[in-house]
Amino acid sequence: MLTNTGSDRVRSVRALSRRTVRDRERLFVAEGPQAVREVVALRPDVVQDLYFEAQAAARQATVLDAARAANLSVREVSHEVLGAMSDTKVPQGIIAVCRPVDVDLDTVLDARPGFVVILANVRDPGNAGTVIRGADAAGADAVLLSDSSVDIYNPKVVRSSVGSLFHLPVVTGEPIATVLDRVRAAGLLLMAADGGGDTLLGDVGSDTLARPHAWVMGNEAWGLEPDVRAACDRVVRVPIYGKAESLNLAMAATLCLYQSAGVQKRSEIR
Repeated sequence: MLTNTGSDRVRSVRALSRRTVRDRERLFVAEGPQAVREVVALRPDVVQDLYFEAQAAARQATVLDAARAANLSVREVSHEVLGAMSDTKVPQGIIAVCRPVDVDLDTVLDARPGFVVILANVRDPGNAGTVIRGADAAGADAVLLSDSSVDIYNPKVVRSSVGSLFHLPVVTGEPIATVLDRVRAAGLLLMAADGGGDTLLGDVGSDTLARPHAWVMGNEAWGLEPDVRAACDRVVRVPIYGKAESLNLAMAATLCLYQSAGVQKRSEIR
């Protein structure tokens, strides 16, 4: 059991909470039972090390058995060490140090996606992670983040995706103009989601959503920049029927994605 909170190993894991270190080491931390369960089940090839505390051993027995069966490096640590490694105030008993899982844009476009979501300058890690989770739940084919958006390996993004980061392709690091140009060139309709849109979400026809398309979502504070809106084929708004001032970005994205899923997934079932 690793018990020294000041060891080089512990410090190196804790340092991955900083983006500069993640970029340099090409590693990130998946923390908590859901994220670790999913990465062990679906992407064991990217797991470098797995750490757990004794109190979590019984609860996470299935995950630990799967990790050992995959010949992963599994190490028990003290509660204090896990706390020193963790980015959260209350550690959840298990973490995994992982290599990146993002894919390049060509990989996504070559697969001829039905619908995807593009995040342009989205900075809030909780929103980004929740959009990834919502896209996964709606059956979207990918999430594409511009280079000015939050790092997908930010611990809050990983936690709020609740394992979905390991379920669907995620692209990051491309300028938004490049993403829009290449997605359009691949034949996808660009659908901007913006509070000033001239079309209500419910009025977007099934014939439109049946086509390959991308929902383009903007920054939490100021929405889509004018040049991004202008580059899109349609500008759609989610209606507010009550007295709320606005919708959270992740909520709006999930509503748009489920509208797409309602059309495309029904046609697949038929």
